[in-house]
Amino acid sequence: MKIAVTYDNGNVFQHFGRTEQFKVYEAENGSIVSSEVMGTDGIGHEALAGLLAQRGIDVLICGGMGQGAQDALAEAGIEVFSGAEGDTDAAVEAYLRGELVSTGVNCDHHHDGEHDHHHEEGGCGGCSENAGGCGGCPGCGVPQYFFESKNTGKTVKVHYKGTYNDGEQFDSSYDRGEPLEFVCAAGMMIPGFDLAVGNMEVGEIVDVHLMPEEAYGMPRPEMVITVEKASVDGSGDVEVGDRVYLQDQLGRPFSALVTAVDDVNITFDCNHEMAGKELNFTIELLEAN
Repeated sequence: MKIAVTYDNGNVFQHFGRTEQFKVYEAENGSIVSSEVMGTDGIGHEALAGLLAQRGIDVLICGGMGQGAQDALAEAGIEVFSGAEGDTDAAVEAYLRGELVSTGVNCDHHHDGEHDHHHEEGGCGGCSENAGGCGGCPGCGVPQYFFESKNTGKTVKVHYKGTYNDGEQFDSSYDRGEPLEFVCAAGMMIPGFDLAVGNMEVGEIVDVHLMPEEAYGMPRPEMVITVEKASVDGSGDVEVGDRVYLQDQLGRPFSALVTAVDDVNITFDCNHEMAGKELNFTIELLEAN
């Protein structure tokens, strides 16, 4: 089996569509037998799926990923594990042990819901479902932006800190020492965060308070589902309060919270874990190009 990982200086690169290198691993009987680093020749997003398919890649491990790229990889028959971070060798070893989980289509540069909660689930490290690609139409490649501002269409870098109304911090790029990079107004971010950056000047710091409608929306009752335990792999070990990964009809993984378990059924809340929450951000614009 061949496993490709978005690669940057030994670590998982956090934007699939902008990766300049992949580290490609050959694995047999659950162990790595060889690896090499390959370049992408400057291509990006959906075109990378063709490159990986040509190299016979079976599995891709990456950070953020959008819907267009996810669909292209699925069409190429490549299994995707997004939301990975850290050392590439460790990520592959975790996959081979069956311990690696995927966040699916995301805007995340991190995994397991612990970081970058301001990204829009269903977007990309990366793109929103509505855009269909990283700031563009998957069919024609023409950029699509969701609002007009001085920074619309620019690649921006920001530092930020996110807190709840009680002051509890849930995320901070300052703490990680790594600014966040995205294309403004391309649907890569939750709306309120994106809009705030849209009219900022480089060097400016702003504080914004987002209502749920400007962030992850309100919880939707239809996102709470009950299924038979027999239809869920590993259901015997599932307990109330566990966060697990399911697959939609297109085979794309998504996160869900286990809210009830009995002898026959399991109930999952598939709403985003921050749905219904008011969020506060301190945002510092570092670059806008």
